[in-house]
Amino acid sequence: MRDYEQELHDRVAFIRRLLAESGAKGIVFGNSGGKDCALVGILCKKACENTLGVIMPCASARNLGEDKTDAEALAEQYGIATRMVDLTAVKNALIAALGEGPLSGPADINIAPRLRMTTLYAIAAQEGMLVAGTGNRSEIYMGYFTKWGDGACDFNPIADLTATEVYAFLRYLGAPANILKKAPSAGLFEGQTDEADMGITYRAIDAFLLEGTANATDRAVLDRYHGVSGHKRRMPRWYGHDTNQYP
Repeated sequence: MRDYEQELHDRVAFIRRLLAESGAKGIVFGNSGGKDCALVGILCKKACENTLGVIMPCASARNLGEDKTDAEALAEQYGIATRMVDLTAVKNALIAALGEGPLSGPADINIAPRLRMTTLYAIAAQEGMLVAGTGNRSEIYMGYFTKWGDGACDFNPIADLTATEVYAFLRYLGAPANILKKAPSAGLFEGQTDEADMGITYRAIDAFLLEGTANATDRAVLDRYHGVSGHKRRMPRWYGHDTNQYP
């Protein structure tokens, strides 16, 4: 069981140290109204007054409904500055420019996270900010994030926390109730939930990560997802420098 009072102290100190080292003027993060961005937003705000949460709906009714409401509730409770950037028209224009007709599968659903990454980095570059990542340990292990999308950031203050630990930390911090109770979802399309997509619960993922336990069915899912997503957790390989680190 983690000591979340100490965790709060240490993570805030970590963020402040990064800000001092970088010379950045503040922090920007994507505020989707979900659990992970809620925790990141709270930690960043406690570390830096100039913290901006950007709400970025993109062709999903949920983005403009429940998610937006929850994102605004988080921002109000913790005094986090908020900006709204609707990316729906941008996504539609990109698809039209491709001239391929309707896209399906990963070709379609990965556009929104990459547009959000572009938006956050544009704001960060314009306003002298760092981009905070919002992926948790469970998602990272499963590769449940978009390469060069929500996986892109300057730092991530929760990458070592499982989904279970994120919830526990949020309860300690008194986060809005609806964020704690709603099913985790990337909001990529109507009715989408993380657990339905992966075919496994976060409880099962976290039991494996924290305790090393999993039944045969869950272990097969864990091994498959972790195995095929390895490229997402490595830097690109360069000819003449065949390592996972830039020269």
